[in-house]
Amino acid sequence: MIPGMTQTAPGTVPAPAPLERVTHWIDGKPFAGVTERTAPVYDPALGAVRTEVPLASVDEVDQAVASAAAAFASWRTSSLTRRTQVLFAFRELVNQHKQELAELITAEHGKVVSDALGEVTRGLEVVEFACGIPHLLKGGYSEGVSTNVDVYSIRQPVGVCAVISPFNFPVMVPMWFVPIAIAAGNTVVLKPSEKDPSASLLVARLWEQAGLPAGVFNVVHGDKVAVDRLLEHPEVKAVSFVGSTPIARYVYETGTRNGKRVQALGGAKNHMVVLPDADLDLAADAAVNAGFGSAGERCMAISALVVVEPVADDLVARIRERIATLKVGDGRRSCDMGPLVTREHRDRVASYLDAGVGAGAELVVDGREVRVDGDESGFWLGPSLLDRVSPEMSVYTDEIFGPVLSVVRVGSYDEALALVNSNRYGNGTAIFTNDGGAARRFQNEVEVGMVGVNVPIPVPMAYYSFGGWKDSLFGDSHAHGAEGVHFFTRGKVVTSRWLDPSHGGINLGFPENV
Repeated sequence: MIPGMTQTAPGTVPAPAPLERVTHWIDGKPFAGVTERTAPVYDPALGAVRTEVPLASVDEVDQAVASAAAAFASWRTSSLTRRTQVLFAFRELVNQHKQELAELITAEHGKVVSDALGEVTRGLEVVEFACGIPHLLKGGYSEGVSTNVDVYSIRQPVGVCAVISPFNFPVMVPMWFVPIAIAAGNTVVLKPSEKDPSASLLVARLWEQAGLPAGVFNVVHGDKVAVDRLLEHPEVKAVSFVGSTPIARYVYETGTRNGKRVQALGGAKNHMVVLPDADLDLAADAAVNAGFGSAGERCMAISALVVVEPVADDLVARIRERIATLKVGDGRRSCDMGPLVTREHRDRVASYLDAGVGAGAELVVDGREVRVDGDESGFWLGPSLLDRVSPEMSVYTDEIFGPVLSVVRVGSYDEALALVNSNRYGNGTAIFTNDGGAARRFQNEVEVGMVGVNVPIPVPMAYYSFGGWKDSLFGDSHAHGAEGVHFFTRGKVVTSRWLDPSHGGINLGFPENV
């Protein structure tokens, strides 16, 4: 448990913790730093400052990178058996501390504890995938390509890797990258969101307890100063980023200009297409779950519901009925949806409701009128539903990143497909239908990186790769899966010839992996 947190039973509100400044984690231990720049960290359900986080200077980022660079020399040569042992131990420790991690997420992000537990569980899937690193790094071997000549391929770590993660998944998104990078023999500097930084420190302590050597995993908190230094530092060889499209483009262009390999996952405007033959109860459940889970602060949230007529009136009515049953409030109570992460973000999301109405949309459910089970000062906005949205409206074109679901009515499958494909984003999409032929056609024709068939949030398992197309991805590599392993390693091909046999001496002992 990190200082300032009190572990509680699920569904209860913990006692207020004393104000304690978050620290960096450099070279295997907390590092307070010397910068005077800090930022407040809020409890969104209370609307109050919970703690403060230091914003790293260039010198402090350099210290973290130097620690990672020094550790790389020995970690890269550690055996696959040794690395796997650390990964397995880390997996068990995370599993033991799931509740504590979830409570930290809820305290600083606001999502309900059950959702936070789900986030940690999905992150664990990547840890478990990374535990198979001996198999994932196996190369190929061709014997006798010429007289006494063999050719084989190997994959080697790239060096110091920077991971810049967003506020909406403070545990899961770093775990998309960090376990694979470490398992492959790299060292890591994580720059988490300054909005909810505390979970990253507990994760750092768990890596230490798992036996990870000092310097292999470091955490620096900060803002653009820290990001820019990581993108420019000559010792940083690879950068992984998740966030908005404008920042993803900036990270990609700046990082590659400085000679780094970069995977930058950007924004989304995920469409859910509902055909007339779909099970409308299933579709209504899916739209509510995918649109309002985590208060809509998901890059895979459904924000545009594309309904092929004549079923829109029926579907909208069913969604409205389900919204009325949702309980909004403090994520540590028995609620379905929590607050938004900051007051500024809440106000920005709420402004789209007026913008939609002003442009001609019908406001079916106004989340600003929600009654909450929580402190009045929290950053609240309830589930909101806009109908008769057209593609030129800002509620359709912009990534709102909040609990606002827009219904766009179309007349045919072809019109729905054209709408999805003409969108600048291509992160995730879904189709709801009982027609297998239509589903198969959609998955082949839609220009989106992740597709769900009667599945509203098609986040793949860890052994497949996560990522979108178009303005939702900058770079060639998606996260985790085979593409993640390739991103954190470099391929090398060796051609060898040995003319004389060698003799290793006599040893009758049973061979061991060391």
